[in-house]
Amino acid sequence: MPRIGIIVGSIAEASINRKIARILPSLASDVEFVDIDIAKLPLYDYGLDGDWPAVATEFKEKVESVDGIIIVTPEYSRSIPGALKNAIDWASRPWGQNSFNGRPVAIMGASISPAGTAMAQQHLRNILAHSDAPTLGQPETFFHYRADAFGADGSLQDEPQLAVLTNFVEAAVAHIERNARVAAHA
Repeated sequence: MPRIGIIVGSIAEASINRKIARILPSLASDVEFVDIDIAKLPLYDYGLDGDWPAVATEFKEKVESVDGIIIVTPEYSRSIPGALKNAIDWASRPWGQNSFNGRPVAIMGASISPAGTAMAQQHLRNILAHSDAPTLGQPETFFHYRADAFGADGSLQDEPQLAVLTNFVEAAVAHIERNARVAAHA
């Protein structure tokens, strides 16, 4: 059974991307999902290499403990949130100990606009390419968030939107399983 980490690019508890991320585990069977929180990470400072704060060490260990990662990110100022970039910086340091190296990643994002995370996802793909993380190319998933599509319990009630998320999760799991096997044999 694959272990897949979920990183939400927003640190806001009320984030619509967090709301979407909470739905993803219900859309796949025989998969263990692990929440990988980035909210408490301090700003990366290479001066701390060799004496990392415990929260950064724990974050890096969580990234390394999973077969792959799903990142659900908003778009801030036509790019990824600073907190997400900071988390990737922690995971890719110190030099030569990049936790994303060879670890498969799938990306999606939710916005009140139909294509609101397209730029953020493209920037994230560039960053992950530098980190040598094989990234799912298709389906590109720009989830159009509508509050009226959700029940009071947080469940997604809109069948077409549920189909979009299910398609993404199925592709993400297949991508991670395929690439995790390749990384394990490298």
